Amino acid sequence: MAMVLLDTELTASQVLRVFHRDEIFLFLGSAFTTVGLVIGGFMIIRRRFDVLLFWLALFAIFYGQRMWMRSELLAMIIPPSTFFARLKSIIDFLVALPAFFFFDATGFLGKPGKILTLVASGVLLCVIVAAIAGAPMGPLRTINNVVVICALLILAVELLRRPIPDKNFVVARNGLLIFAAFALWNNLGGVLGYKSEPYGFGIFLGCLGYVAARRALERDQQLNALQKELEVAKRIQLSILPPEFPTSAYFRVAARYVPMTSVAGDFYDFLEAKDGKAGLLIADVSGHGVPAALIASMVKVAANSQREHAAHPAKLLAGMNATLCGNTQSQFVTAAYVYLDARTGELHYAAAAHLPMLVLRDGKVASVEENGLMLALFSSATYTSTTQQLREGDRILLYTDGIAEAENGSSEQFGHDRLCALLQESAKLSPDETVDLILTRINEWAPSQDDDRTVLVCDYMAGAQT
Repeated sequence: MAMVLLDTELTASQVLRVFHRDEIFLFLGSAFTTVGLVIGGFMIIRRRFDVLLFWLALFAIFYGQRMWMRSELLAMIIPPSTFFARLKSIIDFLVALPAFFFFDATGFLGKPGKILTLVASGVLLCVIVAAIAGAPMGPLRTINNVVVICALLILAVELLRRPIPDKNFVVARNGLLIFAAFALWNNLGGVLGYKSEPYGFGIFLGCLGYVAARRALERDQQLNALQKELEVAKRIQLSILPPEFPTSAYFRVAARYVPMTSVAGDFYDFLEAKDGKAGLLIADVSGHGVPAALIASMVKVAANSQREHAAHPAKLLAGMNATLCGNTQSQFVTAAYVYLDARTGELHYAAAAHLPMLVLRDGKVASVEENGLMLALFSSATYTSTTQQLREGDRILLYTDGIAEAENGSSEQFGHDRLCALLQESAKLSPDETVDLILTRINEWAPSQDDDRTVLVCDYMAGAQT
C-alpha cells in the first residue's frame, strides 16, 4: 500500500514538474490557436473572405496545435505509439504550407514569392502524402528542414531588398524577419532547440496586431473625416433646396425631402413664387449618394439658368437638358415641372421620363402625364407641354419614384393605385399634413428605405382671385 502511494506521489510530482517546464509553451500554443480562431470568426462575421486573413488564421492554428503536440505533458498522457509520432511529424510538415501562402498573399515578395510558394508547397505536399503513406520519417524530416531553411533565406533576402512603402510595412517586415531568424535557428538545430521559435512567432503576431490596430485607427480617422465632410455636404445640399413657399392668396405649397443616405439625388425647387404664379420643379438623379448629390446641384444650376422660360415648361426642360448633356458622367435625370397661373386659371405641365403628376379634384384623382426623354443623355431630346384648367380646391401632387416604388417585405411596391387612394384620403388635410401622411404611410409600408423620397403638394384656391 505504501509503495502504491509513493508511486502515485512520484507520478504527480513528475507531472507537475513537466507542466511547469511546459506551461509557457502550452499558454502560447493556446494563445496562437485562439488568435487563429478569432481571425476566422472575424471573417465569418464580416461575411467576406480575405485570403490574407485566411492563411494567417490557418498558420496560427496549426502552429499552436504543433506546440501542444510537441509538449512533454501530452507525451506523458498519451502512450507512445508509431501513429502519434508520425502524426506529430505530419503536423510539423503542415505548418509550413499556410505560412508560404500567407507570405505570398502579403505581396511582400512579389513574383519570387509566387514561385517560392508553388515550389515549396508542391514539395511539402509530396512529403505529407509520403508521411501518410508510411514512408520513413527521417528522410522526410530532412527534406522538410531543407525546404524551410531555403525558403526562410529567400524570404529574408527578398524582404531586405524590397523598397519601404510605409511604416506599416517596416513593422510587418521586421516581425517577419525576427520570426524567420528564430525559425531558421530552430531548423538548423540551434542550441536553444525548438522552444526558441515560438517566441519569434509571438513577436511576429504582435507586429501584425500592431499593424492591424494602426490601420484600424487610420481607418477610423478617415471615417471620421469622411463623416464630417458628409455632414458639410448634407448642409450644402439642403441649402440648395428652396425655403418655404411664400405666403400666397392663391397657392399653398408643402414639400419634404427624405434622402436614403446623408446626401442624395432628389431635388425640388420653386422657380416662380409671386404675383399669383407658381412654378414647381421636382427632379430625380439616377443613383444615390455623393455622385447623385453633385448632379442634383448641377440640376439646380441648370434650372436657374432657365428661369426666363418659367412660364413655358417644355422650353424650360429643353434648356435644362442642353445644359446638363455631357456633364453628368452618363447619369440621367428625370424631372417634372408644372406652372400654375392664377390669373388665367391654367396649369402648364411637362415632364422628362418622370412619374405622372396627380391631381385631386372633387374627391377624384386624375393622372397628368406629358413625358419626353430623360434629361442629360440626349442633346436632341424635345419636350411638349399640356395645358389644363384649374379649379378651386385642386390639389396637385409631385413625387419621386422612392414614393411609388417603395417595397415592403414581400417586394411589393406601394404603387400608383395606393398613392391615388392616399391622396383622396387627404382631401380635408392641409398640404403640410398631406405630405406628412404620405411619408408616414410609405414608412409603414417600407420601413427599410432603399431610395430617396421626395413629395411636393400644392393647393389652388381660386376664390382668392380678384
